[in-house]
Amino acid sequence: MTIETITWSAYIVAALLFILALAGLSKHETAKVGNLFGIAGMTVALAATVALVVDLKISTTGIVLLVAAMLIGALIGLQRARVVEMTQMPELIAMLHSFVGLAAVLVGWNGYLLVEHEPNGAEALHLDALGTLGIHHAEVSIGIFIGAVTFTGSIVAYGKLAGKFNSAPLVLPGKNLINLGSLVVFAALTAWFVVDPQLWQLIAITALALALGWHLVASIGGGDMPVVVSMLNSYSGWAAAAAGFLLENDLLIITGALVGSSGAYLSYIMCRAMNRSFISVIAGGFGIEAPSGDAVDYGEHHEINAEGTAELLGEAKSVIITPGYGMAVAQAQYGVAELTNRLRERGVEVRFGIHPVAGRLPGHMNVLLAEAKVPYDIVLELDEINDDFPETDVVLVIGANDTVNPAATDDPTSPIAGMPVLSVWESKKVIVFKRSMASGYAGVQNPLFFRDNTSMLFGDAKDRVNDILAAL
Repeated sequence: MTIETITWSAYIVAALLFILALAGLSKHETAKVGNLFGIAGMTVALAATVALVVDLKISTTGIVLLVAAMLIGALIGLQRARVVEMTQMPELIAMLHSFVGLAAVLVGWNGYLLVEHEPNGAEALHLDALGTLGIHHAEVSIGIFIGAVTFTGSIVAYGKLAGKFNSAPLVLPGKNLINLGSLVVFAALTAWFVVDPQLWQLIAITALALALGWHLVASIGGGDMPVVVSMLNSYSGWAAAAAGFLLENDLLIITGALVGSSGAYLSYIMCRAMNRSFISVIAGGFGIEAPSGDAVDYGEHHEINAEGTAELLGEAKSVIITPGYGMAVAQAQYGVAELTNRLRERGVEVRFGIHPVAGRLPGHMNVLLAEAKVPYDIVLELDEINDDFPETDVVLVIGANDTVNPAATDDPTSPIAGMPVLSVWESKKVIVFKRSMASGYAGVQNPLFFRDNTSMLFGDAKDRVNDILAAL
């Protein structure tokens, strides 16, 4: 059996492991095993690829470059994984997406230099004899376009999530026409490139895609970044698949299709959960079509201290905790888990209500709570728990803001109008943990803070939770 046959067999095994990884990651209980499947699949794929390269008798320089690239990538990955905070995970993932996009661009340009740039070369003549030269031209153009859009779009997403760029949406005059016109120009350039490939066309396609990726994500408000990161995940998958076609690598095609389709499906689910249009996400106009609400005087807010909160919790029969990004920033999940255990020992029913876009990444809050050993069976999604708030004695809103804003249901002029939210205000008492009265990430004031059954507990969430534990 040749090395090439063994390599393709290994690729099939790796692809199956990736499918098992996705299946495992779909549930809390099997997520760790799913992650191990993914690691195993990537290990098999890398080993098989290195073996194939060595068997092809690539030059010593090529092998040295390959090993150097793997070592550099491994060192960067290990270092980032070791030091990254959970609050920084969303921007890290956005940055990783940019690497995939850049790789697809480089693969596309390599394909051009190998074939189109040498029309009388062996590769070009071979493809022409097979009648697939025109297909290769299209693959180069499409692969570079998808990769470049993913690259700059992911960098902008990273900048917004990391606070390096303004999170407000960029609204250029005729932004939708800009996006649509860019796609039309890309289609025309691709058709021209297929018929008569020239260097300037590929340069124009690359520049156009880089600008479009930047504009698409810059036009989206920072509050909607969880969906954007999910969508960029999908883009990176399609970019990998496009690179797979260029490299004639079945594993890249399969893996890219898995990532692309699962990312798109997750984005679709999240858009439905937020009452948003899936098409508008792709079009780069997500979350900015609703008119801005006027400034409203909601009156005075009410404050409470840790001792008062502990007293309310001690008298409660049912408690729901709704965490948000503030809990992640304060790293309060361990204290929250201990508070949960303490209350359950007293016979209090404690559950968690998780909004689909709580945090800065899909599943962000679930990961934090799992890390703190909160039982999976008391962590419920929005549609599972929203009807239970009227029968709840106390709701603790820890670091959440936009996901518990009643303006989404009460104010049709609000920028978040129509977005499903956790109806915490329907409970008997709401305690909101916040550092200040500042608006949320979407820049919208929250009338919940001023309701008669709401009290504000100011300060660092971790410190306040510890104070409540001490009072209990």
